[in-house]
Amino acid sequence: MDRRRRAVESAAPAAVMVLLLLSIAPPGRARRDWGFRSPFSSVGFTEPNTKPDVKSNGQSFVFNYTLAKAIVEYASAVYMTDLTALYTWTCSRCNDLTRGFEMTCIIVDVQNCLQAFIGVDHKLNAIIVAIRGTQENSIQNWIKDMIWKQVNVNYPNVPNAKVHAGFYSSYNNTLLRSAIANAVRKARKLHGASDIIVTGHSMGGAIASFCALDLAIHFGSNNVHLMTFGQPRVGNAVFASYFAKYVPNTIRITHERDIVPHLPPYFFFLPQLTYRHFPREVWEHKVNGNTTFQVCDGSGEDPNCCRSVFVLFWSASDHLTYMGVNIAADDWSTCRIVLGQSAEQLQMNLASNIFTSGHSVDVVIADDSVQVD
Repeated sequence: MDRRRRAVESAAPAAVMVLLLLSIAPPGRARRDWGFRSPFSSVGFTEPNTKPDVKSNGQSFVFNYTLAKAIVEYASAVYMTDLTALYTWTCSRCNDLTRGFEMTCIIVDVQNCLQAFIGVDHKLNAIIVAIRGTQENSIQNWIKDMIWKQVNVNYPNVPNAKVHAGFYSSYNNTLLRSAIANAVRKARKLHGASDIIVTGHSMGGAIASFCALDLAIHFGSNNVHLMTFGQPRVGNAVFASYFAKYVPNTIRITHERDIVPHLPPYFFFLPQLTYRHFPREVWEHKVNGNTTFQVCDGSGEDPNCCRSVFVLFWSASDHLTYMGVNIAADDWSTCRIVLGQSAEQLQMNLASNIFTSGHSVDVVIADDSVQVD
């Protein structure tokens, strides 16, 4: 992991030097603490007696650390490349607060290096949708693309709303959209769970945003919750407002100096034209040596939260860990090779009927030559 972290960290200086030329934003003012009513108030765990500090400035909202810790474990597990272990929920990350999770569907798109799973968390009485984004063997190239290849597309039926073409296409123009919708519909019918929690990290968080919006439109805003980790910006101010209206139950957790939430760049002097985050951010960072979760304001671009970190101090290594959970891929080989081999092994295991989990799991695999449904 040290080697991986050094390789990832080397991406930051190049990105920083480029972004210094862009006059992205002025240094943040003195930090404030903000609070809001929890969108996850109907689903959650009992808070532990000891937990990190939460700064909410006396508001009625109390950040549910234990719930967030469970969700980040799902966001981490979806990165696992052993699909058989995911199928049976026996992978090395398939434990702790997610123990007892019932997998109902695994989705793999080998060609586009996409992976997702859907299942039921019976403790929360909620359907979990976890999406993994592309993580090829060089995150440096991914960060460069975030800076230079900011290709906008028009979001359908929302005038003046622009979104990032790559993120939008990864959800809407692949098998993810139809497969996830079908899996959620089936899980709701079989298990009766009313809440849907969508999560993802990095590009997976960006794709999860489009997924949550789609599900909210189809199943109702009150039933869909989104919690992402280290998510980049996905659209302009018009889209951010539209998103906040339909998916109000949203938390974006950012970590310390993580570079990715700063991308694509936000130009404070072009607020209507630039990429803009939707609310609500919760910033995990150190205050006097103590881990603190600071609830940010409702703008989506609170200058006193992660935007208060000066560009020279942005970090790529802070992108790999959230809430103490390792959230990087367990294998940094080319996604196509890894997922293809794992998909082939899972198909062999399914054909051999080796699983005795006692329940059916749908498997949707797509590559150049095979479609399993």
